[in-house]
Amino acid sequence: MPPHQDPADETASPPPDPLPDPESDTSDVHGPDDVHGSEDAGDPDEAVGSVGSVDSDDEEWVDEEPAELREVDPPAAAIGNASLLGVGYLMLGDRRAAIVVGWITAVLLLVLTVIFRSVWVEIVVVLWWAAVAVHGWRLAGGRAATPGPRARRQRLIALAAAVPVVLFVGLLRFDAAGVERDVDDARAAGDCTAAVSAVDRLWFGHRLANAPLTARGQATVEACDAIAGAERELQSSVAGGVPLLQSGFKSLTGALADHPGYERVVDHVVDRFVAKLPLTNPCDTRALTTWLRTREAQGNPLDRAAEVVPGVEPTAMLQCGDALMARESFTEARQRYQELLDVYPKHELAPKAAEGVQKAVWAIELANVRSLLGSPSGTSRYCATPAPYSAAAPYGAQNPNRAWISGTNKHTDRLPGDWKVDDVAKATVVLCAEAPRDGSVKETCNYLFNGVFSGSKDVSFHRVAIPVRLYELKTGRLITTTTVEIDGESCPAVVKYTTRSVLDTGPASDMTVTPSDADITTAFNSLINT
Repeated sequence: MPPHQDPADETASPPPDPLPDPESDTSDVHGPDDVHGSEDAGDPDEAVGSVGSVDSDDEEWVDEEPAELREVDPPAAAIGNASLLGVGYLMLGDRRAAIVVGWITAVLLLVLTVIFRSVWVEIVVVLWWAAVAVHGWRLAGGRAATPGPRARRQRLIALAAAVPVVLFVGLLRFDAAGVERDVDDARAAGDCTAAVSAVDRLWFGHRLANAPLTARGQATVEACDAIAGAERELQSSVAGGVPLLQSGFKSLTGALADHPGYERVVDHVVDRFVAKLPLTNPCDTRALTTWLRTREAQGNPLDRAAEVVPGVEPTAMLQCGDALMARESFTEARQRYQELLDVYPKHELAPKAAEGVQKAVWAIELANVRSLLGSPSGTSRYCATPAPYSAAAPYGAQNPNRAWISGTNKHTDRLPGDWKVDDVAKATVVLCAEAPRDGSVKETCNYLFNGVFSGSKDVSFHRVAIPVRLYELKTGRLITTTTVEIDGESCPAVVKYTTRSVLDTGPASDMTVTPSDADITTAFNSLINT
């Protein structure tokens, strides 16, 4: 920049050249440019300047004198520079300063609006703005300068440049403050949608006028995006179960940690989630509420989600148990009923849960018994490893003690219908019968036969012997192990037999009696009726 000049220096001129010696030859002091000097001889000042310009002693001083700044009113220069457009420098005629300051201002604004939208950078810009204004004032002479006749006009020009800029910045800052108030109000109301809509009103002009505020606006958008993403996970847990619920809570916890001040927004997210409980599927509801109940409190708004659990979970547990019973998932059903009793022992649904536990236990026992019994005509594992079905009536509580017969045969099939059951769930006892065999001899008779060899033969008629084991179904207790002997008709007038060889040797020596239905009933009566 040109050095500062004191007003007194501005009006000073170089010392006049000494008058030529009258006695000297004037032709000796004229150079090639003397003609120019003679043409301008009418102007005494210019003539002196022309003569002085060829003085060898002053030639170096004239060549190195910088161009003088224009006379500008200091306040006008300061106000012009306050526009940050270099108007003050341009008024002073210092284009280079205007360009340099313009570049520096552009860099500072770039840093402020794009790289570091912080208050510190904004303070640097304000200090730069003040420094540029003060520099323009000093270059114009500062306090020592006296307002010239053009000061008013210069000030108007400077104001015309600076006022729109300052007004533009001021209005944008005012508008940005209004946007921030709307954002704060929306955030306080827990409405992230309204907060983001308010931030969307900010544009690049607001960045120039109040970059830190726009940075806060961007932080609001980022916080709301994070919370919205977590809420989507949370809402998806309605169909996706506990893993998505856990992920959603983790994301919301992280959003609260990264973006303090959004507790009300998260409150509304939690409210919208718990409003969906209970779900259509009670087992899904129970899974979510159990996770919420067992989640460790972290001192944030997410803890409120557990408040809904006591009002929803007991019913969900009971209904889930009922649904599992209908699907014959008896073990899981018993767990759900028992869970209700363990967690809410005094709840009004506890008696129903206790009934559910009992029914589930009975169903589990019955399923096990059925698995052990298999087919009535086949070999039963139950007879080797009996198991209880505690829902059955105790042995002796009623007559007849209806029986599920394992190992049926043609004799047991003839037992009275009200003694037998086709479903073990209706039985009192399980009768395990082995294959019939010859029992004691009732009577021996002699029979004549005709053939290649004619003769007679004694035939012994045996009672029908059936080894049995009788179990009480209620406890799986062995009541008795015995052999039932069935009496019947013996020694008929004619016996039929089949010979398998050419030689007829007569009937077999041992045959069984022919029992009647009454004989069979009598044989088993003591087992079935007590």
